[in-house]
Parts: sequence; C-alpha cells; structure tokens
Amino acid sequence: MRLFSKDFWFQYASPKTFYPLAGKLIPWFAGAAVILTLVGLYIGFFVAPVDYQQGNSYRVMFIHVPAAWMSMLIYVVMCAYAALGLVLNTRLSDMMAAALAPTGAMFTFVTLWTGALWGRPTWGTYWVWDARLTSELILLFLYLGYMALRSAIDDPRRASRASGLLALVGVINVPIIYFSVQWWNTLHQGASVSLTSAPTMAATMFAAMIVMTFAFWAYAIAVALYRVRLIILERERHARWVVELAEQER
Repeated sequence: MRLFSKDFWFQYASPKTFYPLAGKLIPWFAGAAVILTLVGLYIGFFVAPVDYQQGNSYRVMFIHVPAAWMSMLIYVVMCAYAALGLVLNTRLSDMMAAALAPTGAMFTFVTLWTGALWGRPTWGTYWVWDARLTSELILLFLYLGYMALRSAIDDPRRASRASGLLALVGVINVPIIYFSVQWWNTLHQGASVSLTSAPTMAATMFAAMIVMTFAFWAYAIAVALYRVRLIILERERHARWVVELAEQER
C-alpha cells in the first residue's frame, strides 16, 4: 500500500509538500484540543471527588501533571528533530524543532506556576529547591537558551547547528526530571500513574488527567503546525512556490 511506502512519507520532508498538509491538519487538532479541554476540565472540576487529604486544592493536578508530561515530551521530540536536522541536514526537521520550542517553554512555565499554586496549601510554601522542581526549572532555562541562541545567530544554518547541539546536550535533563523522586529523597510526591502498575487514584481523577493530557497534546500539535507554516514562509520566502502563493493570496 502507498501509505506504508517509504517514498510516501519522505515526500513530506519537503517544506513545499508539508506546508499545505499542515494547513489541513491544524483545524482538526485545534478542534480536538478545545473539545478535550472542556471535557477534561468538566470531569476534573465537577465530577471528580474531593480528595480526603488535600480537599479541592488537588484539582490543579489536572493542569499541572499533563503540562509537566508535555514539557518533557516536547523537549524529547524537539531534540529528535534537531538531531535529524544535524545528521540528515533536512530543513523541515530544524523548522519543526524551532516551532516546538516556544510551546514546550510555555508548558514548562505552566508546570512551575501551577506547581507553586499547589505547593502553597500542600507544603506551606510556593517554592522549595527540590530535585524535581529544580530540574524542571533547568528545563525552562534550556528552552529559553535554545530560542535565545537561535535568535542571536543571523545565519540560519549556523543557528540550527548551534541550537541543535544545545538541545542534544540538554536532553539528559529529561530523565533526571522523571527519575528525581526515585533517585533522591525529595519533597515532591512520587508518580501516581505508572506504566507498570495501576493508577493510585479514583477512576474519574485518572480519566480527567488523561483527557487533559490528550487535550494539551492536540494543542501542542496544532500550535506547532501553525508556527512551522510561518517559519516555512519566512525561510523559503525566495522560493518560487512561496512567491506564487503570496501572489495568489493578494
């Protein structure tokens, strides 16, 4: 089947081919993000029961935990695109890495912010220099450093190479974030959801968190696709197909 053909997928490595595909996918992922967010928030804030220890303050978890997962996942995906750009010298891979970085930084900030709101009633303070919190803060600095380095270098190829190397070096921080509560005696609680064991929470709580995770995932894809289209137009502005597209839209 053509769908499983190598050539079928390789054709979308071209910015010219990927640009219209991204435009078609954006409304679907954006719509899914809106619907899933409304469903997830409704389950989390109106259906899920009150926690017997934390009361209603725990409900920030339905934003905090999915945002934390996405902050790490997006960095790994960004790093993979950066590696492809360095190894295969594919323009689209570097563009996708650049498109993902702002969304990853946003989710990292949301993680830290909601964590502070959750920490105040739970720990009695907004911030502690805990291994999990500190490594997540480092992740935010890695995102910001990646974007700052790209902006500081005028030559796109040099910017891609330098920022790609930074992303590859920084990816070691992701497993540190994930395993920090196991490697060190931290104040942060352990994982409530694991691939090897059943979730230690009510079914409605788990459902709300998973729905919100898919909502954030759909949002990240929609925003990254929208942003990469802008990057493609900027980088390929002298290409004939971009010029023709601009003339058609006038």
